[in-house]
Amino acid sequence: MKIAIISDIHENFHNLLLALEKIQEAGVAQIICLGDLMNLGIAKVLSIQNIPTYLIWGNNDGEKVEIMNVAHSPNSKLSISVNTYDFLEFDRRKIFICHYDDLAIPMAKSKLYDAVFYGHNHIKSKEQIENCLVVNPGEIAAIKTGLASFAIYDTIENTAELITLENSISLKSEKVSAYFKEHRAQLGFRSEQAFGMNES
Repeated sequence: MKIAIISDIHENFHNLLLALEKIQEAGVAQIICLGDLMNLGIAKVLSIQNIPTYLIWGNNDGEKVEIMNVAHSPNSKLSISVNTYDFLEFDRRKIFICHYDDLAIPMAKSKLYDAVFYGHNHIKSKEQIENCLVVNPGEIAAIKTGLASFAIYDTIENTAELITLENSISLKSEKVSAYFKEHRAQLGFRSEQAFGMNES
């Protein structure tokens, strides 16, 4: 079974639609969204897809009551957890999903899961920890890294492919990056790597 893992959409409809096209082409049976929609319209787009989406909350989801109403509307393909994490099983693979990156590594080290998926810091990555596949699909928004990406997980092989979208759009610009670097001490961003501030 192929499962698409998406995260941190942050209202970028353009990039979400690009991702959904790729997901459809890949023969994916399930989408897992790791939070940060920021927009009721994003939930509506996910709810009308042919492929079902399972969503956990992020820290930027805004209109939660309205988003939940979309999930409970007739014929909706969107379902939502009440938490920022959840425990899933597909094809006998035990999977832990969470929005926050600081929860992912301890759960992978627990040796209870075949795969752990997380988002939040927007930085795509893939590694093995204690025989557990640990994946951050990156961001759909392309707002921090300048790249829009997602992952496709194969439950049979317990592997994941990170996919970077072509023709994506981003709000990141040279002006924004320069400002962040100049004011890094005052801004105190949590993730300097995501904003490219660790570069010389």
